[in-house]
Amino acid sequence: VTASGYSRAAAISFFQAAPDVEDWERARRSGTRARLDERHLLASAALPFIFPAELIGNEFFGDGGMRMLAPLSPAIHLGAKRLLVISTRDEKPDPPPTAPVPYPSLGEIGGYLLDTIFMDTLNADLNRLRRINRTIELVDEDQRRRAGLQVMATRVVRPTRDLREVTHQHVGQIPRAVRTLLRALGGWGRDWRMASYLLFESVYCKELIRLGYEDGMAQRDELAGFLAGD
Repeated sequence: VTASGYSRAAAISFFQAAPDVEDWERARRSGTRARLDERHLLASAALPFIFPAELIGNEFFGDGGMRMLAPLSPAIHLGAKRLLVISTRDEKPDPPPTAPVPYPSLGEIGGYLLDTIFMDTLNADLNRLRRINRTIELVDEDQRRRAGLQVMATRVVRPTRDLREVTHQHVGQIPRAVRTLLRALGGWGRDWRMASYLLFESVYCKELIRLGYEDGMAQRDELAGFLAGD
């Protein structure tokens, strides 16, 4: 469970694992053995300015995505042989505008920044892992074995719909105070990116869970084979 330490300005991955798994230290990120409980989960999901930071030990922690430069790293450090990655972003980029657009509002810029912080690092880390895999594949089996190198198999599951569309369908459930804030910032009605980070109502969350379940079941056989190592 990864959370961002406000004092250290680093991502800390708290883990429970076999005794032979050691802590690790990298630039602005580390792994620390801990007995996991609800505090780690609350800290990992504590979106700044929306949810309170969580005190763990002597430090306050917030959302783990803020400083997580290599989101695949903790699983690899813990000994994973293959990675099932579940993303919340579809792979269809927005088309370029066909006519001049208005100057971006504070709400649109804020949504863009949130999207960059919480989404782009996963794709960047996946690209990095694929490059490493291609390099390892150039090394013969004997050398790989002696050096302890192996190709890391990955499978990525992405939503088949843009989650901003789902947000748009449920904007009526956004609390009045949040709606007022979004309107004041210019984040209402044009781009639902910021709203998608501020909507936590149960009906919306259930819709996301249903979409994820359906997308997963559509790949059931492929996912079962991947997890079985076929």
